[in-house]
Amino acid sequence: MKIGIGSDHAGFAFKKAIKEKLSGEGHEVVDVGAQDERPVATAPYAQAIAEGLLNGEFERGILICGTGGGMSVAANRYPGIRAILCFNPFTAEMARSHNDANVLVMGSRTIALSEALELVDIFLSTSFAGGKYAERLKYLEKIEREVGEILQERFPK
Repeated sequence: MKIGIGSDHAGFAFKKAIKEKLSGEGHEVVDVGAQDERPVATAPYAQAIAEGLLNGEFERGILICGTGGGMSVAANRYPGIRAILCFNPFTAEMARSHNDANVLVMGSRTIALSEALELVDIFLSTSFAGGKYAERLKYLEKIEREVGEILQERFPK
């Protein structure tokens, strides 16, 4: 699987360990940064993952910051992105099976690295359940379209 991964400075160490694990398992991992632990903003990395997913560059994305909150907020600005902050196995499983999440978000200051590695495994191996959950996603897509239309009316190019 082709996976995009990004972090800010707080998530850098987790990103590095996750990237090594996934590469060792045969996944193609695209690292969008940050490249070290110097303080940086979260939004550019969330933007790179979101745009990569929407452009078909990645099949799934992983984002890590201190709490996961900043990455979640930034990534979910994009229609079609379902970035879910996960903090235990249950949330990772439900993110995929019920919400067809395409971005796993974690906080390096809220969980241990061993837990993060477990969440990555669950996120990548869990399938979307479909059925009533697919109907829920269709409703979200409808909202995204309607919001897009409202924005076009209010802020024409």
